Amino acid sequence: MPKANEDNPTALSQVQRRAVSELLRVSPVADDLARRFREAGFSLALVGGSVRDALLGRLGNDLDFTTDARPEDVLKIVRPWADSVWDVGIAFGTVGAQKDGRVGDTVQRFQIEVTTYRSEAYDRTSRKPEVSYGDSIEEDLVRRDFTVNAMAVALPEKEFIDPHGGLEDLSARVLRTPGTPEESFSDDPLRMMRAARFAAQLDFEVAPDVVSAMKAMAERIDIVSAERVRDELNKLITGAHPRKGLALLVDSGLAAHVLPELPALRLESDEHHRHKDVYEHSLTVLEQAIDLEEEGPDLVLRLAALLHDIGKPRTRRFEEDGRVSFHHHEVVGAKMTKKRMAALKYSNEMVKDVARLVELHLRFHGYGTGEWTDSAVRRYVRDAGPLLNRLHKLTRSDCTTRNKRKAGALSRAYDGLEGRIAQLQEQEELDAIRPDLNGNQIQEILGIGPGPVIGKAYAFLLELRLENGPMEHDEAVAALKEWWAIQG
Repeated sequence: MPKANEDNPTALSQVQRRAVSELLRVSPVADDLARRFREAGFSLALVGGSVRDALLGRLGNDLDFTTDARPEDVLKIVRPWADSVWDVGIAFGTVGAQKDGRVGDTVQRFQIEVTTYRSEAYDRTSRKPEVSYGDSIEEDLVRRDFTVNAMAVALPEKEFIDPHGGLEDLSARVLRTPGTPEESFSDDPLRMMRAARFAAQLDFEVAPDVVSAMKAMAERIDIVSAERVRDELNKLITGAHPRKGLALLVDSGLAAHVLPELPALRLESDEHHRHKDVYEHSLTVLEQAIDLEEEGPDLVLRLAALLHDIGKPRTRRFEEDGRVSFHHHEVVGAKMTKKRMAALKYSNEMVKDVARLVELHLRFHGYGTGEWTDSAVRRYVRDAGPLLNRLHKLTRSDCTTRNKRKAGALSRAYDGLEGRIAQLQEQEELDAIRPDLNGNQIQEILGIGPGPVIGKAYAFLLELRLENGPMEHDEAVAALKEWWAIQG
């Protein structure tokens, strides 16, 4: 296992203790699998992120292994041992498995991936990864993305393998590449985004030569599939320090290729500084939204916070009185959000939810000090639907003024709105606003069958419900008949 060096013995000895503790926890499962590989004439090592996380004291139940066995041999070894096996990644040399193992007094479920040594990872002219198998673990480690992910622990003997100084880089919290950054990023340009992602997840610094290579090679990211870019972006945004990763994407030029709306927020300030730095404001809103999360990272909320003002560059106008306006930037921003997220292959549901939050994020600012009618409050709840709790958080996060009096007034006003929503919800079941008559009742009262007119009648009654609140049955019937008479 890792040995402390003379330069920083305290830090590395702490790392060593953490690693030993973590590896002892997973040893029953890892060692059992390693013995099976050895009996079949192959070697097995814990590798990459699993070793890094063990050294950081954060190893979970997802374990990554590397081996000299070819995928077909891995399947023969793993199938009789694992509880389930999948081979969807076998074209890239990876076999997945699930295994329940006893850890102390409990049984835990482990997700396992075993990947054959690789020598080359990417066709430099193609969007698709290309795999060429290697013959040694040293050859495998040199082609990994960063030195902190290029460490291994040979099993079952627990021999620590670190040919590129990953342990010291981990202790220094710095990201370097095993070879030159240019070679690494040529092999797989997505590694440039992974640098930003690890900066966001682990709060690591990226070595200057790595940043320089990212700037010089940013356009290479264009050959990577949208799905792979999206997945890295999600991991970055849901990391503990997303501002750090996003700033690196923007400063390196990568964001101009994968999320160009973000650097576009760096509007030049007018001479009187009459508007905020929209880019910095957006990052601050993201951080403030994170502070309001209740159950871990919320990707929909974080994306909405990051993108809520992306319509401002297109709607900016300098008024005659010297003010700067961004009229309807929420509507334009919602359309831009849909377009960008669709290009990144997000699910239709996530695109719809994030765009809806962007569209609604300004609605509260018409509330003033409580001038909204009950009807307006009902519409606010109806329009937000299941996104209401996220809209609360986004709206509160959007206040970044340093004027404590103004910030306090906005907070109190929103407290008041939330109080009115809660009161109306208790009285009227706002979460499920619907007309006081259903479709079948409408047909029966009007004496007609199914058809478009039922939808029109339903919409009329829903509008009435939003405007006036719940109605008695007889009132609703009378209103429907009056509407029907006008229809002729």
